[in-house]
Amino acid sequence: MAVLKRILYVSAILIFLITAGMTVYFGKETFHVTSAAADPSEQKKSHFVLIPEELDNDYWELVKDGAMEMADHNGVILEYLGPKQANVEEHLRTIDMAIAGKVDGLMTQGIENEEFTKLLNKAVDKGIPVITIDTDAPESDREVYVGTDNYYAGQLAGKALIRDTKGPQTVGIITGRFEASNQKLRVQGFLDAIKGESRIRVASVKESDITRAGAVNAALKFYQEVPDITAFYGTSALDAIGIAQLTEYLKKDVCIIGFDTLPETIRYIEKGTIRATIVQYPYEMGAKGVETLLNMQKGEKQKAIQHTGTKVIRKTDLPLIPIKPEGAAVE
Repeated sequence: MAVLKRILYVSAILIFLITAGMTVYFGKETFHVTSAAADPSEQKKSHFVLIPEELDNDYWELVKDGAMEMADHNGVILEYLGPKQANVEEHLRTIDMAIAGKVDGLMTQGIENEEFTKLLNKAVDKGIPVITIDTDAPESDREVYVGTDNYYAGQLAGKALIRDTKGPQTVGIITGRFEASNQKLRVQGFLDAIKGESRIRVASVKESDITRAGAVNAALKFYQEVPDITAFYGTSALDAIGIAQLTEYLKKDVCIIGFDTLPETIRYIEKGTIRATIVQYPYEMGAKGVETLLNMQKGEKQKAIQHTGTKVIRKTDLPLIPIKPEGAAVE
């Protein structure tokens, strides 16, 4: 029996060591950490990682574009890695692998999650500069947040609804994810902006899971459950698109206030289906994130909160002129 226990004990230790070794190995393989066989010219370059909420998302593609262009312009190796679709566990695993891979800088969307906070703190403790993008995680030790002032953006949406409607209004709010802090701030800002307007009533808030299909389903439930609905507010990039798609199919006449300026959003604004949208600057977020990490590497003190601006646009504001932040290569 003693021999058996000893064998089991030794086996457990071996399994632990093998697992830990594989984590570090695959972290290094995934994140291109410097090795003897690596190209010497690559070894001299800074290596950053951008971890979005989900890879398969037009909004995050714009963040990536800005980050990649700024990285290329400054000779930085930038990897864009994370869950294909929103998945907290996979997001956390990617951060953990980035830490194991000893990257030179980490940019990630903030998540309200205890394990997420611990991982960001772990990265900072190991000397990895950490920036949150789009959504902050102020409870963590992250050094900088780059992105929209989401509460203010929500207020702009509420004021847009007040301006663009007359008479009694019943509003359905569709938000990307209930637990996402940026979404909660956009909802709260909207509610605070309209609270003095007795003619405007919010029916309820439904979740789209940051997908077009989810937004369509949420809008359909509103149409079924709230016969007198007259307006919608979508707080994430695909919400207003899903609402507009269903609204046109049902031939309804409602006021839709959305978020972001994806090409399809702009087309719906041109057609008049979406009344107004809140502009964010995802390209600038990505570029500014890389620029900030580079400045941090130089030992330069950076502002902890770096808002990238926001405004309302309507049909009369079209066409939009693309904006590239200073420092990005312009063709």
